[in-house]
This record gives sequence, structure tokens and C-alpha cells, in this order.
Amino acid sequence: MEDNNKETEQQINVELSEDMAEGVYSNLAMIAHSNSEFILDFIRLMPGVPRAKVKARIIITPEHAKRLVAALNDNIEKYEDQYGPIQSNHDADPSFNFPISFGGPGGEA
Repeated sequence: MEDNNKETEQQINVELSEDMAEGVYSNLAMIAHSNSEFILDFIRLMPGVPRAKVKARIIITPEHAKRLVAALNDNIEKYEDQYGPIQSNHDADPSFNFPISFGGPGGEA
């Protein structure tokens, strides 16, 4: 017989609208924090365009930030088990800085 003191697993129903299900592409993230929150800005940087736009801002507690890191690490490990190691420019060159222009020509109309 199972221990009655064990917590019962709760199920959460999550609603996902069609617009939200499409997602937002981001190729850069910036993180800031205070003593009570972490702010994650997800940014889309386009080649040859000097200005980037924040596409989503998520504000979470430090406790949730730590859980997010653990969840990302777990998912990255599972991904790499299935598809192989994720290659990173940072691994090859720690001094790598994200180029603002991607090295491409500026946009023209």
C-alpha cells in the first residue's frame, strides 16, 4: 500500500492560443536582475540592421530563474543524447562577441 503522506501529483491545464502557439523567433537574449526578480529580454537581431527589437520580456523570481536553468540543462542533455552535442561559437572562441551587423551589408530599399 502506498504511503498516505506522499503528495498527490497535481495536473495543470495550460491554455495556448493560436497566436501564442506560433511563437516568436529570437536570436539574442539579455538578462538583468535585481534582488527580487530576473528580467529576460528576447531580441531579434537582423543582419545589416543596427537596431534590434525586444520581441518578448519575461520577468521571473530568482527561484523560478533557478528552476528554469535546471529545466534548460535537463532538456539540453536530453537533446544532446538524441541528436549529438550542440556546437557553440563560444566553445571555440571564448572572446567571441555577437556581431551587430552579422558581417553583412546594410539594408537598402
